[in-house]
Amino acid sequence: MGTHETLRAERTALAADVLRRIGRLRMQVHGESMLPVLWPRDVVEFVRCSIADVRPGEIVLAERGGQFYVHRFAGRCQPSGFVLRGDSMPAADPPFAERSLLGRLVSRAGHESNGRPSLQLRPWSWMLGRVIAHSNTARRLVLKLHANWQAIQKREGKNDQSFGKATGSGVL
Repeated sequence: MGTHETLRAERTALAADVLRRIGRLRMQVHGESMLPVLWPRDVVEFVRCSIADVRPGEIVLAERGGQFYVHRFAGRCQPSGFVLRGDSMPAADPPFAERSLLGRLVSRAGHESNGRPSLQLRPWSWMLGRVIAHSNTARRLVLKLHANWQAIQKREGKNDQSFGKATGSGVL
């Protein structure tokens, strides 16, 4: 394992420990697998949960091989595991062991939440996710448009990535 992978694995283990011990974790999303629902640099918050607390379609945090996966819970599988899928991924992830589930998404900075955020997979986002999954050109275009939109919002003072209240949660 190289230095970069070792550091990522150590950071992931530390953040997972914070979630297990404190029960909450706030972190920044870096990947593109949940486009168009979650974007790179979105700040999200997870609460610790068990597999019994999660419903299909909810966005969860899982860990495997020193790496986090922020994907939708697709369902349980036998003998004792579960399957996830990113909204803009062409296929589901290989099954995870039940102990890999760390938490479920409860909020995203700048979006109202009442414990279960409105990040459901709607028909338009499902279609855009499928296009992004199969077209690098579409992915680059969507990311460029989003970056331009964020720049406009920031210039106008509307790009609030804060949660507005301290929760005592871990921050990564």
